[in-house]
Amino acid sequence: MHIKGKTIFFDTQPVVIGSAGVVGKKEGEGPLRNDFDAIFEDTTMGQESFELAESAMLHDAIIRALSDAKRSPADVDFVMTGDLLDQCVGSCFALKDLQIPFIGMYGACSTMALTLANCAMLVDGGAKCCVGGASSHFCSSERQFRFPLEYGGQRPPTAQWTVTGAGAAVVEQENEENKENCIKIKAVHIGKITDLGIKDANNMGAAMAPVHVSMDS
Repeated sequence: MHIKGKTIFFDTQPVVIGSAGVVGKKEGEGPLRNDFDAIFEDTTMGQESFELAESAMLHDAIIRALSDAKRSPADVDFVMTGDLLDQCVGSCFALKDLQIPFIGMYGACSTMALTLANCAMLVDGGAKCCVGGASSHFCSSERQFRFPLEYGGQRPPTAQWTVTGAGAAVVEQENEENKENCIKIKAVHIGKITDLGIKDANNMGAAMAPVHVSMDS
């Protein structure tokens, strides 16, 4: 790899050889419904809590991504995932039975991009196979950042609706087998913290917009 400014360019061209995305019922009713690999009608997925449901979704997404890539957990050198819960506990429970070396990452809305970027850097550095992923659940994130749904608080007009879903992607080095039909990761750009002092915890759009302006300028 070589670095120009704050952008890392890869000499080996890491590639995404498999991926999967799974979501909840509300997301399945939207315009992207045909792009998801699975839509779950039950927001708890048969689990005892929303947090465990989030872990189950992430586990499912990782297994589907590995199947799409025709790989098994034993083929993976490192898995990097993150969620919106304390200490990435959602990821920990999703991965505890897969026995893959795990690196927990937290980037809020940028977590999927963050895990993919680090997968690409590890693969460029010599790792054979890495998995990047991210998850969130509306009900668990409301309890984490605002109020439990049982509280019955009123949502202001600026409030966003955190997605209930999980995604995963398998990244490997480019080779003769995969170089024609896979998505190549040619470079990653690492952003900076941009804080204009937005105080409204419900208005995440206003808090995140300056970051996009900063990266585009």
